[in-house]
Amino acid sequence: MNRKLFTSESVTEGHPDKICDAIADRILDAILEQDPESRVACEVTAATGQIMIFGEITTKAIVDYTKIVRDTVRDIGYTGSEMGFDADTCAVINCLNRQSPDIAMGVDVALESRGKVCEEACDDELLKLGAGDQGMMFGYACNETPELMPLPISLAHKLTRRLTEVRKQGILGYLRPDGKAQVSVEYDEDNVPMRIDTVVVSSQHDESVDIGTLRADIEKYVIREAIPADMIDAGTKFFINPTGRFVIGGPCGDSGLTGRKIIVDTYGGMGRHGGGSFSGKDPTKVDRSACYMARHIAKSVVGSGLADRAEVQIAYAIGVAHPVSVRIDTFGTENVPVPSIERAVKEKFDLRPGAIIEYLGLREPIYAKTSNYGHFGKENCGLRWEEITRLTV
Repeated sequence: MNRKLFTSESVTEGHPDKICDAIADRILDAILEQDPESRVACEVTAATGQIMIFGEITTKAIVDYTKIVRDTVRDIGYTGSEMGFDADTCAVINCLNRQSPDIAMGVDVALESRGKVCEEACDDELLKLGAGDQGMMFGYACNETPELMPLPISLAHKLTRRLTEVRKQGILGYLRPDGKAQVSVEYDEDNVPMRIDTVVVSSQHDESVDIGTLRADIEKYVIREAIPADMIDAGTKFFINPTGRFVIGGPCGDSGLTGRKIIVDTYGGMGRHGGGSFSGKDPTKVDRSACYMARHIAKSVVGSGLADRAEVQIAYAIGVAHPVSVRIDTFGTENVPVPSIERAVKEKFDLRPGAIIEYLGLREPIYAKTSNYGHFGKENCGLRWEEITRLTV
């Protein structure tokens, strides 16, 4: 049989890049709680002994940025110098500015509402919003898992989430916050997942634990708990802390930056990504809001039984409300003609940024829950884009 492997990775909340994502999204939530109309493009970088926040924020909210940084790092688990990073002693550097008026001008009032394109009058202020940037955004869904996510990234997230659970619950108290996981799934010639070929898990740890104990414990309490037993066979390979030592981790071991784990945030490489990061951005940034909408549409297509796999692309011009293109690809798995799916989507969904914001409830402080273990596939978390809208053709 013509079998093939596909691999995806995930990282824990203590990974340097994910520390930055979490801080940026907590800042965004704190601002939206006070001023839902704020414009936020917050970037964060982390290095040995310091966190820097920078970017552009225009808001009426009064926010203690330093406190948010320290509380976030503390909640993740970096609470002492022995871990290489300490929430209470790290330097916090604030380099934030306001949004450029040149950008704000096009976002506040879309090209269509400025009379340049007069095909459609718009009295709803929300629907006058233009896209916050140009770009193309993708959404993806498939029927490999109950949450309609690709199996490799779904399992990789379960492993990293479990690493965090056993650390915070004291089951493996010698673990430290930084960690990674990677899963290679073997598919048959019909793209059906058959088995797990390889699992890689690396976790930061206290220097006192021996590698044999760590490997046995992670296999028992992490891998065997997170990976379905029927997907593991005699040929499945486990690589656990393959270097043999991972004591220096977090920002002390590697610098961190927002938006550097966008494939972890989305579909593990199974679906395309336009390149724009999510964390720290308010929903006028279509990098974030349109990706969420594209996921909702793709999930609705698959969840409605119209196809087994669906990828949605939406593209925008800065300052223009209507997308310049919308594309749906079902990879030959459609159960009805693709043009019929496209018509159903066009009739059901308004893809102007203001309409997306309203439809998905994106002015709410919901973003901290997205910054780790993926922005997609989290059901029962109050994330509107993970719901399924039934489509009929």
